[in-house]
Amino acid sequence: MIAALRILILMGGLHRLFPFWLVGLGLMLFDFQYWMLAAVGYGVVIQWFNEYLIHRFIYHREPPTAQSPFNKLYRSHIGHHEFPQDEEFFTGDDHWFPLRFAAGSFAAHLVVLWPLVGLWPALEFACVALFVGSASAFAFYEYCHTLAHLNVPKGRFGQWVTREHMAHHYQDHHATFHVTAGMAWIDRLFGTGHDPAKARERYDRRTMMSIGMDPEDLRLVTARKAYGLAKPPRHIA
Repeated sequence: MIAALRILILMGGLHRLFPFWLVGLGLMLFDFQYWMLAAVGYGVVIQWFNEYLIHRFIYHREPPTAQSPFNKLYRSHIGHHEFPQDEEFFTGDDHWFPLRFAAGSFAAHLVVLWPLVGLWPALEFACVALFVGSASAFAFYEYCHTLAHLNVPKGRFGQWVTREHMAHHYQDHHATFHVTAGMAWIDRLFGTGHDPAKARERYDRRTMMSIGMDPEDLRLVTARKAYGLAKPPRHIA
């Protein structure tokens, strides 16, 4: 647990969200209203779905054919599958992405809510929901993800998180896109829950670590060289 927290406090994306999280927390402390609790819950749920949708449809999209965009996808996620214990690949290299995403969501909520409830209530709701609820859920996601990949002694919680997430890495990369503990229901909702029979049918030992790509694909070879990486170890079933 401590090892995961040590890595967490160094994550650039969380650093950039932290001042806005403090602002949202300040609003709750100094202008508390009961609806803010619902706003926090709403923000948490929004983040759960963001986690799933971004992982499935952005990180696991069809790999680009052009090398430059492929390198970006490699750095943001494919490299994480090839080198799952390399801390450099626990998150992507764009540490501003979480804040840009949150800012875009904030603006969208403000545009919708302002005509309905007024400017200040709309600002408060969006800030509390997104920068307290969603940002806190995002930090917990990063904690679960980091803990799952660390080779350290783990209690029951850590073993549970690790077992679920490693099914995505080592058994079936077409399923189990959730990472946050207890969120398997999202995969079941969208039809991507872990199915041992389907996992065995789809499993390919040679391409498992490269999420279905030939490990000798020139795009992969070039991307590894671009980031100073050696050929990844072959997965052993």
